[in-house]
Amino acid sequence: MSDNSSPDGPSGRSKGLDLPLVILTSGFILAFCALALVDLDRLSGWVDAGFAVSARWFGFYWQVLLLATFLIGLAICLLPGARTRMGGLARAEFSTLQWASMIMCTLLAGGGVFWAAGEPIAHYLSTPPIFGDLSGDPRARAHAALAQSFLHWGFLAWAILGALGTIMLMHYHHDRGLPLAPRTLLYPVFGDRVLTGPLGLIVDACCVISVVAGTVGPIGFLGLQMSYGLQALFGIPDDFGTQAAVILALVGIYSVSAVTGLSKGIRILSQFNVLLVFALLVFMLLAGPTGAIFGNFAGGFVTYVQNFFGLALYRGDAGIIGDSEWLGWWTVFFWGWFIGYGPLMAIFIARISRGRSIRSIIVMLAVIAPIVTNFWFTIIGGSGITFEQLDPGTVSVPFEGLDLPAGLLAITQAFPLGFLLSVAFLVLTMAFVATTSDSMSFVIAQSMSEGEPSTWLRAFWGVAMGVMALILISSGSGGIGKLQSFIVVTAAPVSLVLLPTLWDAPRIVWRLGRPG
Repeated sequence: MSDNSSPDGPSGRSKGLDLPLVILTSGFILAFCALALVDLDRLSGWVDAGFAVSARWFGFYWQVLLLATFLIGLAICLLPGARTRMGGLARAEFSTLQWASMIMCTLLAGGGVFWAAGEPIAHYLSTPPIFGDLSGDPRARAHAALAQSFLHWGFLAWAILGALGTIMLMHYHHDRGLPLAPRTLLYPVFGDRVLTGPLGLIVDACCVISVVAGTVGPIGFLGLQMSYGLQALFGIPDDFGTQAAVILALVGIYSVSAVTGLSKGIRILSQFNVLLVFALLVFMLLAGPTGAIFGNFAGGFVTYVQNFFGLALYRGDAGIIGDSEWLGWWTVFFWGWFIGYGPLMAIFIARISRGRSIRSIIVMLAVIAPIVTNFWFTIIGGSGITFEQLDPGTVSVPFEGLDLPAGLLAITQAFPLGFLLSVAFLVLTMAFVATTSDSMSFVIAQSMSEGEPSTWLRAFWGVAMGVMALILISSGSGGIGKLQSFIVVTAAPVSLVLLPTLWDAPRIVWRLGRPG
């Protein structure tokens, strides 16, 4: 492993803006959007082929990578060095509530609403193959459905978003002066070559493109989903004009937030999200099927823990190298999505975690946040399962064809004051996506900058992602769908960038715990 100092100052990059990275990433995304407008069928063919190759050849590796990241993170917490406060501060820069709010709201995005409603009912209607035939036992079906959802939005998903990568980046950036950029994750393998050469540029570009794809997708889907909801609730036409208005409003919100920085806009928007989530959580617990919610959470979580390794490594008939359709549509898709976000999420968490101990960072990311997320999924998706059990067709009929916005509205309108609750969830969805978008605009700009990213660069990426979403939805939902799938293609190289975290993060913590 290289411990050499950087040849170009402490960061290994020249001061200021990394212009080649800006040109490479923005040029690629613009080319993607242009091809979507000119020949969506050709683009779809390329993305589908890349998706199939990535799922087939990287699927099992991704499953092992996420499981190993989680287990190694837990093991690190037991080392003496885990008490070390990172970032050169004796006290945390943000309060625990502010810090936790920014972390949770940045990851959840639209998934915290639409997938929370849709995935549990999808698995209830069609039991995941690992559990076999549970058609004669509705209670076991509900627990199995929630357990599978807990896997996809639980310990493994959260751990890959920074449990180990954050430790490496904070150590190399604050203690060694290396850049706060994805390329630094490969420093233990390639040393100075990855800091200044073309390899580093390619690494950063892949990670940025992956995050842009993963963020533009939710922005575009928000326009489509909000437009559907506004028509269903208020009769506003579900057309491109409404979709564009929603996206432009969203861009205005998150661009202002990103420009004002971490300590103002991003922090305030995250706290608003958390307060709204808490208010909705209390209302749904009191007004909804309270006993069923707690019973389903307990039963689903026990099923999840009992089948943890089987769920994490399930391959079905795919084998180590295989093309199981179910895996590709569910677990491999989600793993690719989260891996694609991994390096830049680690940068974001590193930026907001100065003064936090290694143990607290890992516990928040890999334990507390997943359990809170799983309970939130039970409140929304578990309630949907209960409503479906009490009155078959209440949720399943609107949800047919994996119609996420229709499924969400079917669930919220089954509660007392369903209209008001549905409106509140539309507001929450916009707030979630805005939080993710402003955080990613900030961290994309951070990865291209030496020191604090400039205001204009943060604004550029915020506006650019909104414009990309508008371009893609103008060609129909297919363009947005393909960009969302494209993150699984980019996850293949990004997952290799995350590989050194498995051995270098423990090495760092071990050395920090040694006396002297």
